[in-house]
Amino acid sequence: MLKRKLGRSGLDVSALGIGCWAIGGPWHDALTGEPYGWGEVDDRESIDAIHCALDYGINFIDTSDNYGAGHSEEVIGQALQGRRDRIVIATKFGYVTNGQTKEALGQNASVDYIKSACEASLRRLKTDYIDIYQFHIGDYPDELAQEVKETLEDLVREGKIRYFGWSTDMPSRAEIFAQSQYCTAIQHEFNLFHDNTDMLKLCERHHLSSINRGPLAMGLLTGKYSEVVSVVDPKDIRRRNNLDWLHYFKDGIPSSAMTNQLRAIREILTSNGRTLTQGALAWLWARSEMTLPIPGFRTVRQVSENAEAMKFGPLTPAEMAQISQLMTEKC
Repeated sequence: MLKRKLGRSGLDVSALGIGCWAIGGPWHDALTGEPYGWGEVDDRESIDAIHCALDYGINFIDTSDNYGAGHSEEVIGQALQGRRDRIVIATKFGYVTNGQTKEALGQNASVDYIKSACEASLRRLKTDYIDIYQFHIGDYPDELAQEVKETLEDLVREGKIRYFGWSTDMPSRAEIFAQSQYCTAIQHEFNLFHDNTDMLKLCERHHLSSINRGPLAMGLLTGKYSEVVSVVDPKDIRRRNNLDWLHYFKDGIPSSAMTNQLRAIREILTSNGRTLTQGALAWLWARSEMTLPIPGFRTVRQVSENAEAMKFGPLTPAEMAQISQLMTEKC
């Protein structure tokens, strides 16, 4: 079992987590009706997949209160009954949803809202504490973030949460939270196509866990999709074309530039018997001892393939150098 320390917390966690965005199922923008989920899901399959992860020794679960308008947390709460003490749970707050209508309604980071959102997550997760409570509004103004940090420190003192972090790709935001002794992780986008070196260096400097959002580039790094095999589910967020941060897919079709790069490095990633997915995760582990990828899933099979990557461990320095050269040539 490949393990890592979870930042300043001192907690031992598996070097791989599971990301629970997709298992929340569909929810949509209240104004436009456009999707934020990954399509329909089978809750029984989701629970079986979580149990599969636990059987492999994976003990880190990441979710958010807006995934499926709260449904992801509810599914996790069901799956972890009788197993809570074996798991480190990370969830997020900041985006407001309606669980009945499955609508995304906007943002809220007021003191009262944060505390009420925390209570709601505790109920859905069927637990009396959250291990890592993460701020989900990545571009929240610097000048207002101090109040959010202080509110989270209050929740630590109240015993509602153990530690906190920020899901953001902006180092200036992460730096604010890093000043607190209770901040133990920063979640940020990180994969072969999005090498966020500045954020990784910040995590290393402050001894924070680098929780890697989108480690498989929303599925592009699995090799499953191409210009002729695209995402067809109209409820899948990858079908959208109007989100600036949606780099990997537009209208369900993967980026041709990225698929060309992937073809160039495929042989290295799949060396020594790895699948393409497992090679992409191995690249992240080789980047730093602070990295903790959280690939998403919808099936037991996906969780099993991801978990098997831990048996291979990180890529070698020589393999990393080869990949860096080939990626540069294909830019």
